Amino acid sequence: MNQLIITGASSGIGRAIATRFLVDGWDVANLSRRPCPERGVENLACDLSDPGVLDALSADWSSRFAAAERLCLVHNASTMRMDRVDALENTDLRAVLELNIVAANTLNRLILPGMKPGSSVIYIGSTLAEKAVPGVASYVIAKHALAGMMRATCQDLAGRGVHTCMICPGFTDTEQLRRLIGEDPQTLAAITGLSAFDRLIEPEEIAEAVAFAAQAPVLNGALIHANLGQRER
Repeated sequence: MNQLIITGASSGIGRAIATRFLVDGWDVANLSRRPCPERGVENLACDLSDPGVLDALSADWSSRFAAAERLCLVHNASTMRMDRVDALENTDLRAVLELNIVAANTLNRLILPGMKPGSSVIYIGSTLAEKAVPGVASYVIAKHALAGMMRATCQDLAGRGVHTCMICPGFTDTEQLRRLIGEDPQTLAAITGLSAFDRLIEPEEIAEAVAFAAQAPVLNGALIHANLGQRER
């Protein structure tokens, strides 16, 4: 049995990843506030921004996933807020880091010790894991930190037969992006114009990259930009 454990699979990239692994015959467990609507997904309802919620859920995890020959843990849940570093309240930064970083760290602590050789840990990053743009300071900070967590995972799991990498999408056609840009066609045109292909990425394209990465140990420690190529201004 192959087991996918993914956070934030209720919509967007996470849902596409869950669907892709189901097609490949994996068992899929999703952790998020809202359920993944795909038939066959086991939904473990939780608010990952709530400190301690994962520890409360973890009592039977060792037996729940012990039968898996391969585990793939995908850290996908994330949130993007409009904020600036010169006006970023500590409480707001802590909330973003709780979801993006602390929840991922807790899952690593709970799940990695039971991973067998051939398993993988995939981090969903962003083009902003290695650069920055104005107006989304907490998101940039969190994604940079997540890249560091992936690299630490590579080093600390060396020799165990478990590999890791980070897939960094560009502008992807998700509900979150649509909420951020609103209905303004000029904003959409400006964003699609940044792509070398003049379009948004489809969530299914990122899911294909994750499915490949889950079975490619040669990518261990790699940070991979999946953004169609971006025009640099």
